[in-house]
Amino acid sequence: MPVLALDVRLARRLASHRLDAWAPYDSDLNATVTLIVGELTANAVTHGRVPGRDFRLCLSLDRVERLVRVEVTDTRGDRMPPRPPSTPPLPDAEADRGLCLVAVLARRWAVLPRTDGGPGKTVCAEVAV
Repeated sequence: MPVLALDVRLARRLASHRLDAWAPYDSDLNATVTLIVGELTANAVTHGRVPGRDFRLCLSLDRVERLVRVEVTDTRGDRMPPRPPSTPPLPDAEADRGLCLVAVLARRWAVLPRTDGGPGKTVCAEVAV
């Protein structure tokens, strides 16, 4: 399992580095989007993984709409996240906080079928710039 944790850590680092071109490392936008990337990629690794296949991360900046879009695609279409997320976890709970955080921090988020013909789903979140 350490390799999978490294994938999530690497995704967060790559996202933060890419975001630095749009928002400095120490900005709220960079921190918020990096946190969302971490939560969505952790969910992809934990719940959407098929052995031998990885998740895909895509970040885009829409200057017209003034938002950053995060898309994390996995290869399991049979495990859909709850929409909306279940009730907030208890204060001492050690899991099930990810989508609650995404729902609070993102302008909107959604689960979409893959459009490239592959198996799985894409979870996307949009954050206002």
